[in-house]
Amino acid sequence: MNDTAQLASDAGSRDPGIGLRAVRALRVLVERLEALQVENARTQGWSWQEIATLLGVTRQAVHKKYAGGRGLLRREK
Repeated sequence: MNDTAQLASDAGSRDPGIGLRAVRALRVLVERLEALQVENARTQGWSWQEIATLLGVTRQAVHKKYAGGRGLLRREK
């Protein structure tokens, strides 16, 4: 079983220690995947509104998260 499948399985564990650790790891994975895909979309010329619509959030929320100076996509100078 691969790591992602194992995490998904662990998230459904009846043992809260196992389940909560898996949920935390999945949350980190989702944040990384979201940042990657937002970066891909921006590189391909997508607007903040287009990205927000597909993520189910407001344009302001996605812009603040990824372009507002503290976001994951911010470029280091």
